[in-house]
Amino acid sequence: MALGYVRPARPEDVAEIARIQVATWRVAYRRMLPRHVLDNLDEAWIAERWSAAVEQPPSPRHRVLVAVEQAEQSYLVGFAASGPADEQALAPEEPALPDDVAAITDLLVEPRFGRRGHGSRLLAASVDLWREDEFAFAVAWAYDGDAATRKFLTAAGWAPDGAGRALDVEDMLVYQLRLHVDLTAKPEPE
Repeated sequence: MALGYVRPARPEDVAEIARIQVATWRVAYRRMLPRHVLDNLDEAWIAERWSAAVEQPPSPRHRVLVAVEQAEQSYLVGFAASGPADEQALAPEEPALPDDVAAITDLLVEPRFGRRGHGSRLLAASVDLWREDEFAFAVAWAYDGDAATRKFLTAAGWAPDGAGRALDVEDMLVYQLRLHVDLTAKPEPE
C-alpha cells in the first residue's frame, strides 16, 4: 500500500482531475465505449465542469475529494465526487430516492496508481462525510462490463440493489447496474 491521503479538491486541482478522468476512461472503458467517443473526450471542457463542481457545489453535501500519493513528490492520483442522490442516480421511471441517500457520481484512480489503497481511502473518506451529513444509504452506478469497479465496491460491503439502466452512447447501449450500501449498519466483529 502506498503512502497517501485524501483531501477536499481545490480549484488548482481541476485540470489534473480532468486529466485523470480522461486517462482512466480511455484505459478502463476501452472495451465498453466506442473508441471514437473516448478519443474525442475534451479535457478542457471536462475541466470546466470540474471547476464548477469544486468551486460552486450545489450544496454543502456535494463534495469532490482527491487522493494524493506521497513519494519524493506528491501526485494527485484519483478523485471521488458525491452528493445527495438526484435524478442521475435513478433507474428509468424510478421515483426520487429519499433525502437520506448519497450517490457517488465518480470514483476514479488513474490505472498506473491502482491497487495502492487510494480508492479505498477515497471511499472511506466519502463514507465518513456521508455519515456526518446524516445519509443512511449510498448508491453508485457501475458499467456492467466494469468488473473492477463492481469487485471493489462489493469487497467494501456494497451489493446490487436490482436497478439497472442502459445508456445510449453513440447508438450503442451500454448497460449499468446500481449498487448500494447501508451506512447505518454496524461492522461485524472479526
